[in-house]
Parts: sequence; structure tokens; C-alpha cells
Amino acid sequence: MTSNLSWVIPGIALIFAGSVAAQQPPEVRRVVTKLDSSGKAVVMYDGSVQLKSFRSPNPAGEMWVTDKSLPDFNWSADRALTRVGLVPPKNGTIFRVVDFVPLSPETEKKMDINLMMKIVGDHAPAKGLPPRHPMMHRTRSLDYAIIMSGEIDMLLDDGEVHLKAGDVVVQQATNHAWVNRSGKPCRVAFILMDSQEP
Repeated sequence: MTSNLSWVIPGIALIFAGSVAAQQPPEVRRVVTKLDSSGKAVVMYDGSVQLKSFRSPNPAGEMWVTDKSLPDFNWSADRALTRVGLVPPKNGTIFRVVDFVPLSPETEKKMDINLMMKIVGDHAPAKGLPPRHPMMHRTRSLDYAIIMSGEIDMLLDDGEVHLKAGDVVVQQATNHAWVNRSGKPCRVAFILMDSQEP
């Protein structure tokens, strides 16, 4: 009986530790480099960035933000702390990581069809059809997306594309929605660059 209990207690502890870890906010390790005063390449920041839910149920975090083109190099300020909305600053960029949570059809039905377009606001390009899904939006930006883990569907005006880890997308100021129907989280890295009106 004692030998059986010796396996049960560590097993329960592992299960509990796993459930606690699953409840921790998601994070991304971010390393930023710079040149020191002698011109040597060194690490400026090496730490975790917590992904938080701001505008939607999907936790996100900025890795870096620039506010001009061509960007200058900043050797002291943490530009991930720059306050931005969904779109990049005028003539700037955003490097963002988003964990898309699974979205059930029941939840989709309860959402306002203009949810994401309201978040984009007046930064949306004039060209484009009305949204067909609550997560559909368009921004006046050129976006590169890298599917890092999981699976996700990219909805367009008239169709959709299923994407998996390792796939990349170039989004050119078009209507799109990111919808996770996989039942598991999907992590996507985005690089958004301000652009002219399409």
C-alpha cells in the first residue's frame, strides 16, 4: 500500500503543477541587441513579454515599435512599451505576437459583426466590403504573418485559407479575419508596416 501511495502523491503534484502552468499568462522570450559605446554588439534586453488581452479575447504583446521610416536605432528605450492601437504609428512598424484562442460557433454568433472594424476605427482603408465576420477588419498597413504554432483560418471577403505552423502570409490592406477553430491555441507573429491608402 505504501509503495502505491509513493507514486500517487508525485502524480497529483504533477497534474496540479500542469494545471497551474496552463493558467499562467502566455509569454514570449524577447532578446533585443544594440551596439555599446565601443561599437561592440551586446544584449540590450533579454526577458519575457507577457501577452495580455486588450482589444479582443486573444492575448497579444508588442515586441518592438518604431514611429518613422527609416527607423533610427535606440540604444536605451524599450520601444515595446510604446503605446499603440491595433495599427502601427504613422510611417512606423509594430512587431507583435498574438495567441489566438479557440473560437466556438456559439461565441461567434454572440459577437457584434463590426467588433474589429470598430477597434480599427478611422485607420481602416476606404476601399473594402463590409465585414462578414466579427473578427474581420482591414488596416492601412502591409502585414507579414508567421504561423508559429497551431492552426488557424484566415477568412477573406469570399473564401478562407487554412494555415498551419510554418506557413506565412503577406496581407496587403485587405479585409481579413483570424479565426481559430482548431480547439487549441494558435500563436502568430506579425510585422505590421504603415502604408499609403490602397
